[in-house]
Amino acid sequence: MKTPLKSLKPSMKENKRYLVVGGKVSKENIEKAILEFIGVNGMSKTGLSFIKSENGKMIIAVNREAVDSVRASLCIYREKMEVVNVSGTIKGLGNNSRKT
Repeated sequence: MKTPLKSLKPSMKENKRYLVVGGKVSKENIEKAILEFIGVNGMSKTGLSFIKSENGKMIIAVNREAVDSVRASLCIYREKMEVVNVSGTIKGLGNNSRKT
């Protein structure tokens, strides 16, 4: 009989940060911006995942260590995109009164 896999301890899990990206956002534009700025190896370290898209904004999740490089890559990309808000939880993104 096989034993089920154990889940990871919280200290071993990747810490994610959620970013609200505004402007000319699409999955292709975000991926191209990150690839052009930090390359394939850097993109694999970001742990990029797309959460939700609505009203011309997109919520993406990245590793905590990669937030600065992802923000920089989105800012310098030729298509106009900006990071509106950053939070450790999706619920924390609800209050967009604060700009980061």
